[in-house]
Amino acid sequence: MPEPVVDVRHLTKSYGDFVAVRDLSFAVHPGEIFGLLGPNGAGKTTTIRILMDIYAADRGQVRVLGEHPSRVRSRVGYLPEERGLYRNLKVMEVLVYLAALKGVPPAQARRQAEHWLAQVKLDGWAERKVKDLSRGMQQQLQFVASLVHDPELLVLDEPFQGLDPVNVERLKAILQELQAAGKTIVLSTHQMGLVEELCNRIVLIHRGTAVLYGPLDEIQHRHAPRRVRIRTSASLPPLSGVARVERRGDTYQVELADGTPQELLRALVLQDVPIHSFEVARVPLNEIFVAVVQGEKPGAAERPETESQEAAP
Repeated sequence: MPEPVVDVRHLTKSYGDFVAVRDLSFAVHPGEIFGLLGPNGAGKTTTIRILMDIYAADRGQVRVLGEHPSRVRSRVGYLPEERGLYRNLKVMEVLVYLAALKGVPPAQARRQAEHWLAQVKLDGWAERKVKDLSRGMQQQLQFVASLVHDPELLVLDEPFQGLDPVNVERLKAILQELQAAGKTIVLSTHQMGLVEELCNRIVLIHRGTAVLYGPLDEIQHRHAPRRVRIRTSASLPPLSGVARVERRGDTYQVELADGTPQELLRALVLQDVPIHSFEVARVPLNEIFVAVVQGEKPGAAERPETESQEAAP
């Protein structure tokens, strides 16, 4: 397995008596979009700020691009949750200045800024002052500022905040293009539907501790062992071990009270029910998120995997 782009091991950070991050471990692989998730106050922003060398950890080890975070700042792009742009400067001036802080020559910075402004449909605003832009446009500008220096790693904290549906779709497409070009992206957002569309793997932090970690499809599969989707041209007969059945056309969603999906399938076959499709249904990530945070099933007692336990993608 290639060396992780981000490698966090046993990270702990406290503010006085309050422990914001407690013994947190996870890794981000090259070329993936990795979801860093959790409720408000879970420790996400603290973790991100340690990755960006804004805060120092109390204990643990953090490696970014194989180095201490302080040594790779020019190779990382960061979009913070708290937006910060120079409102009285022109859009192009801001981008060229921020790229220069990362070591990019002005002419190259201008070319790259022109390219990315065109990608987010802000090319007509390059000579306007930042304060003239709407909130959503400033959000897009902040995103451009995070990648104008062509970083290897992007760390994005709530990048979709304040965007309308059209610009959400545009930003999703750009992130997927960046991933296809070999960039690695750490994405923190509360929009679980977007996480399901974009992320390969996730870590869910609650009260500073990882409570879910691994490939997203495996997590969803683990948390749906009692929910089955069946398509059949017949009506389902009474079945033992079934807690609830919902029907939509020729598709039934069956929730099991006990037993396994295999036992349910066997019972249907024995009763000669014509089966067109039979699958263990995925639980939406939003439902898993809420259940874990509230301490209910699924997953509340689950321990995060360590990197050595995790299968290679």
